[in-house]
Amino acid sequence: MIPADLKYTQSHEWVSLSGDVATMGITDYAQSQLGDITYVELPAPGKQTTAGEAVAVVESVKAASDIYAPAAGEVSEVNESLEGSPEHINNDPYKEGWLLKISGVQPSDIDALMTADQYEKFLEVGAD
Repeated sequence: MIPADLKYTQSHEWVSLSGDVATMGITDYAQSQLGDITYVELPAPGKQTTAGEAVAVVESVKAASDIYAPAAGEVSEVNESLEGSPEHINNDPYKEGWLLKISGVQPSDIDALMTADQYEKFLEVGAD
């Protein structure tokens, strides 16, 4: 199921906005396509991001995939539990498997992303 309270990118990241802080991760669809995730490379807090820029890497038994920032801002926090337990992304991509938080985000950048309904339709027409 695709959580209705999140926004989504065409590269299969999800985003939750609280004030000017965006929490992001990869969608259930993305983790299922990757298979068992074995390693996550996260940016250092303080890194400046640009919308659409690769900010992290997720490696699985199948492939390594870049993870893209949904908006410009500054990495304010990373999910350090993923260093020892990257499987959190497979088990719970929307809660325990979050990747990072970006502060200083413009709400209009997040508003421009897909809703859950739009993302579901995007997947139906072939989102690879």
